Amino acid sequence: MDPEGSGEPEERGGGRPVTTTLWRPTGPEELALVRELNWRAWPPRLPEQPIFYPVLNEDYAIRIARDWNVKHSGVGYVTRFEVETEFLSRYPVQQAGGRTILELWVPAEELEEFNAHIVGEIAVTHEFR
Repeated sequence: MDPEGSGEPEERGGGRPVTTTLWRPTGPEELALVRELNWRAWPPRLPEQPIFYPVLNEDYAIRIARDWNVKHSGVGYVTRFEVETEFLSRYPVQQAGGRTILELWVPAEELEEFNAHIVGEIAVTHEFR
């Protein structure tokens, strides 16, 4: 994995694909659905959620989980996961604020295909209450 949290691709040995580390801040409901999917996929979006937006750095994910998810759900989690870098190239990086507030915008109808390119498990790295 990308230990520095830069969102840069990481070289893999042994024939594994090159991956990029992504983070996603989430609340308890979405995390429960990820658990039901054996930590291997994100659940389908709700009708009012047309975009799935993983973020490119851990600090940004922490801020959202701590400052937004806790306020709205009582708890916020930060997750980390790897996605095949070549697949991600179809999604331009979106700057949602300052220079470190970077996201990918994955249309809801593409989430199943996105999930198919996750390498390994989705891991919880932080919990805030």
